[in-house]
Amino acid sequence: MKNIKQIVRDIPQHWVGDGFPVRSLFSYSGGNEFDPFLLLDYAGPHEFGPDQTKRGVGEHPHKGFETVTILYQGELEHRDSSGGHGTIGPGDVQWMTAAAGIVHEEFHSRQFAKEGGTLEMVQLWVNLPADAKKTLPKYQDLRDEQFPRVALPDVAGTVRVIAGDFLECRGPAETFTPINVWDVQLNAGRALDARVPAGHTALLIVQNGNLTVNDVPVKAVELVECERAEEAIKLHAETASRVLILTGEPIAEPVYGQGPFVMNTREEIQVAIADYHAGKMGKLSS
Repeated sequence: MKNIKQIVRDIPQHWVGDGFPVRSLFSYSGGNEFDPFLLLDYAGPHEFGPDQTKRGVGEHPHKGFETVTILYQGELEHRDSSGGHGTIGPGDVQWMTAAAGIVHEEFHSRQFAKEGGTLEMVQLWVNLPADAKKTLPKYQDLRDEQFPRVALPDVAGTVRVIAGDFLECRGPAETFTPINVWDVQLNAGRALDARVPAGHTALLIVQNGNLTVNDVPVKAVELVECERAEEAIKLHAETASRVLILTGEPIAEPVYGQGPFVMNTREEIQVAIADYHAGKMGKLSS
């Protein structure tokens, strides 16, 4: 069984733009501890009233990594300089590869803003190995119905496979390095004995409910980081719970980041900033 390395608790909330009240459970500013993962923001659940305001985050760049937006409640509109665009709703996922550089924006959809409602989402930043940081940007628009769901034994719940493999089911998200992203729903009083690859960084984000992870109590909104050795993680739900499980093979390369750019050296960051200001990452059509 994996040992628990740390539990991240009591994270204060802050706003990203005027549309995303988030708690940052970790970020690359603390070093490369969560390799290959760079940042995780959990937004909401937050109730927005009807509003004519265009809430969200306007045009801004990224380079050197991928952003993964998993939407649980609400509706978002996205567009970027690679031509990627779309509106996603509950259960949908945007997987945007910034790589060599991209400009994008993300707002509440017009319909959601008009009607109001609850917004709940996760945004994850996934690092890219040095060679992949040079590749062309791309955008994966993944819909809820594309994700296989595995029914757990003893009516324990379900696992929705976004990326990687759970048992014999493979998620549709394409990744550059070995990564698992599993959405776990556990019923009250039920358990899951999960196996994750030894050597992977292994993180569990409790989104709601109360449960134990390897017999240690955790609750919403808390993050559990496990040691990389061993494979077994045991979850037992005291109440109905939802947990996002992330595992990833470490890239084991230097990480140097500044704001929306994550590269391997300070010099590469300077080039990224210059490229953005020179318009080399493209622009959004009016």
